[in-house]
Amino acid sequence: MTSKIALIGRPNVGKSTLFNRLIRSNRAITHDRPGVTRDRMEGVVRRDGEEWTIIDTGGVTLDENQVTAAQGPNELRGFEEEILRGVTEAIEECAALCLVVDGRDGLLPFDRRLATFARKTGLPVLLAVNKVDGGELEEEYTAEFHELGFPMIAISGEHGYQIRTFEMMLRDMLPEQEEEEFAAPEEYKQLGLKIAMLGRPNAGKSSLINALTRSERMIVSDVAGTTRDSVDVTYEINDKRYTFVDTAGIRRRTKITDTVERYSVNSSIKSSTKANVTLLVIDGQEGVTSQDKRLIKLLDERKTPFMVLINKTDLVEPKRMQEVRKEYQHELAYCGHVPVLHVSAHTRMGLKQILPLAEQIWQECSVRIPTSMLNRTLDEVVTKHQPPVVKRVRPKFFYMTQAETLPPTFVFFCNDHERLKEHYIRYLEKAVRKAFKIAHAPIRLKFRSSHSKRSFPKKKKKR
Repeated sequence: MTSKIALIGRPNVGKSTLFNRLIRSNRAITHDRPGVTRDRMEGVVRRDGEEWTIIDTGGVTLDENQVTAAQGPNELRGFEEEILRGVTEAIEECAALCLVVDGRDGLLPFDRRLATFARKTGLPVLLAVNKVDGGELEEEYTAEFHELGFPMIAISGEHGYQIRTFEMMLRDMLPEQEEEEFAAPEEYKQLGLKIAMLGRPNAGKSSLINALTRSERMIVSDVAGTTRDSVDVTYEINDKRYTFVDTAGIRRRTKITDTVERYSVNSSIKSSTKANVTLLVIDGQEGVTSQDKRLIKLLDERKTPFMVLINKTDLVEPKRMQEVRKEYQHELAYCGHVPVLHVSAHTRMGLKQILPLAEQIWQECSVRIPTSMLNRTLDEVVTKHQPPVVKRVRPKFFYMTQAETLPPTFVFFCNDHERLKEHYIRYLEKAVRKAFKIAHAPIRLKFRSSHSKRSFPKKKKKR
């Protein structure tokens, strides 16, 4: 396992900006508004042949009793209780901490309390005075932070001031590791099957991840839009490793007025393109909405491997269950190859089917069919049902090949592909799926016009 360092601090001190700078990717959403980050996010820092994990945590504000500040000493506001729990869990996994403060704001009471909190963990702590945009400001912005007694560095996550030195100081806090640990890539190359959760706000995506991993890793709330960042969660389940990507709920563009939500939605859609399999989560109480259909159409057009999970099925009356299943089957008939599972994150109903089915979909995406088998199948399929005559000419197929995988892409060569009717193309797709056992993965069929069969060079006769 790689050593981990957590970035902790009160809201809006620039932890997510530093996180993005360290991992050299814009994974965490950054905004001037405090409290944008809620779920903790992990990323790998790779420098000079060494690797370690950095954790971005939500901003917390502690009172004298190390309880999230609110209207009273025992009252908690918004998501602060869950954020504090996530920070505490992150610290338990870490070898060191980085306390991030805002140099422009100066030393605040919340910073002092977090410093006390960090000191009691017994871990090495580095104090990062952020938002110091140049050496001429360093002495002014860092003066009062010396009283905290931690090793300190002035940096700028936004402009990159002293980031290289900052990285070296972080690395120096980690315990020494044997060289072969860094030489062996197994710890990082095996993230397992990457599964993205997609859907409208409050459909239960975070609850499903918690249920599948049997943990409280993701913050769950009845408030729509709780998840903002696309958060990777890697777990081993039944000796197999999976990386779940929890994404923000996607609403219609016309309803999005908040800039943070706009960033979140863009990140969600982007995450589905990078995952191996996407789970589209639908609220079983509300049925298939127009937005759900838009998301299904988007995934289908992009040939994204996905399945549909009808969540909150436990809230449907048992007498209506059969009727409800038929309704969903009818609503999703236009995307027939996509599997539909009725599940419940609360009662764990149907959860055992999700991961094996995701594995099957991904295996189907990687299938490679020999050309000889493709053309035997093509002959059988066309002989069984020839394409219809169009303008006195019947389309004639010469051969087919598989151009690529992920998803499987098959190219048909015929005399005039423009004469092929849509219903016959659907027939060919069903035949290909049945012949090569591609039940649920997306496939692409491409058609090219050619005037003759593929010709091969003839062997010269020996004299």
